[in-house]
Amino acid sequence: MKKQQTEVHKEIMKPRKDFISGTGRRKTSVASVFLYKEKGQILINGMPIAEYFPSEKETLAWTKPFHAIGVSHPEAQFSATIKVSGSGKSAQLGAVVLGISRALAKIDEEFELNLKKLDLLTRDSRMVERKKPYLRKARKRPQFSKR
Repeated sequence: MKKQQTEVHKEIMKPRKDFISGTGRRKTSVASVFLYKEKGQILINGMPIAEYFPSEKETLAWTKPFHAIGVSHPEAQFSATIKVSGSGKSAQLGAVVLGISRALAKIDEEFELNLKKLDLLTRDSRMVERKKPYLRKARKRPQFSKR
């Protein structure tokens, strides 16, 4: 059974040359997006995107860049292979959205303008603040006692 899964995985992940790439980052998450201009499916780490991000809120988030350029059904016009690692699901979703937006912006200048208007090409630079010496967390101090 394991051989069968790897053969299917290799079949899905065939290297192709006619792609547009985009990299997205959020917190410590990094997403590499390889977008193809052909009908197919969008895969994240070998899984369909609907399985990886199953909720309606997540679906609305990752389809937003496609709606910005006027594509209502992304899988009818595009296929993609996405590798994402690091952080949690929320940060990974943000990284995937930025990666898809950057890849779509490379296709046409008009797409880039529409994506910029919706603020989809801006990286969210917020990171976790580091823990400081003598503090319990980044800002939490030990309780002060006067006497």
